[in-house]
Amino acid sequence: MKKALVCGAGGFIAGHLVKKLKSEGYWVRGVDIKEHEFSPSQADEFQLLDLRKAENCLSALTLPEGAFDEVYQLAADMGGMGFIHSAECEIMRNSALINIHMTHYAWKLGVPRYFFSSSVCVYRDMLPGEPEMTEAEAIPANPDNEYGWEKLYAERIAQAYERNRGMKVRIARFQNCYGPEGTWTGGREKAPAALCRKVAEIEDGGAIEVWGDGTAIRSYTYVDDMIDGIFMLMHSDLQGAVNIGSPQYVSVDELAETIAEVSGKNFTFKHVEGPVGVQSRNFSNVRIYSIGWKSRYDLKDGISLTYPWVEQQVKQDRLTEID
Repeated sequence: MKKALVCGAGGFIAGHLVKKLKSEGYWVRGVDIKEHEFSPSQADEFQLLDLRKAENCLSALTLPEGAFDEVYQLAADMGGMGFIHSAECEIMRNSALINIHMTHYAWKLGVPRYFFSSSVCVYRDMLPGEPEMTEAEAIPANPDNEYGWEKLYAERIAQAYERNRGMKVRIARFQNCYGPEGTWTGGREKAPAALCRKVAEIEDGGAIEVWGDGTAIRSYTYVDDMIDGIFMLMHSDLQGAVNIGSPQYVSVDELAETIAEVSGKNFTFKHVEGPVGVQSRNFSNVRIYSIGWKSRYDLKDGISLTYPWVEQQVKQDRLTEID
């Protein structure tokens, strides 16, 4: 039985990853600074640890006998665009500490295979319709935010350990992952969850606020597709960073329109000032396609699974307030 460590297992993507690994027959230890918000972890063992501290990274990686076969490092201080633009110091310090310690001690304890979750935030701002950018074109670097700069630095740390210490490293650059059991309120939620919440909260015929003018272009990747990509990449021979994302590009307004269609509600958009980020992100998925991965969910499919879940959270939240 293979043994895997999943860092950030109290969060959205890593929480789903734990389920995937268990379904594949792994023994899994999950680690996070907090427990999972929405469901008990399916990990065989769950440790509450602050991975900014070196001694906690060492503890998380230590087994009674031998080393973990695989380590999945998804722990980070992160959130949606509002959080990214308001917590630059926390993001740079907290995530850098986690990645410096985790990479070093994974090698030190003999972990043969190490996964790092990066982000398409490492890329520069793009114009809608620009040719898709390959992974190599992230350099020369000009990320739009500090979250992207930290991710790029952490990629370089992991690659340095692969070159100089022999640990096999796999790096995925995530594109806007969404789905059930993701943060949907509180300031750290991303656009799909935030808009689903806003729609669930209004009455039919109401209005929702949309940051910016609604023209920013994004690709949104459903969580099951992302998890499949992580697992396939980890067990492939692909070195260096690899984009994982849906090839379907939509504007923010088109995202809101898809949620409207799924919800069955009629409402209007009110565009307001707010952090939007880059104008567009257009990325090549050729490398991940080369190992047989393809997204199975288009935006409407994914929102059809996500919106009802967010709507249920809104209803439960209201009932709690009444009680």
